[in-house]
Amino acid sequence: MEVCTAEKQMERRTACLQANVEFLQQALNKLAHETQDKMAAADRELAAARAEIATLKSTMEKLNSELKQMKVKAEPESKK
Repeated sequence: MEVCTAEKQMERRTACLQANVEFLQQALNKLAHETQDKMAAADRELAAARAEIATLKSTMEKLNSELKQMKVKAEPESKK
């Protein structure tokens, strides 16, 4: 970025301002692209985490079911 107020000629000042605008537009576009990339990565990580949570829930349900079956089988033996 340049300080355009130092320019005395209007054409040079206008060119300076246009250069600043172009620089800022490029910087904004770059930041927007980087932000989109980061959001896409975060979305992928979130989807992977959700899939892992679903797998863990399924495993927990299976283990709870097996535990209940083991308790039911152990009850008659303890009554003897």
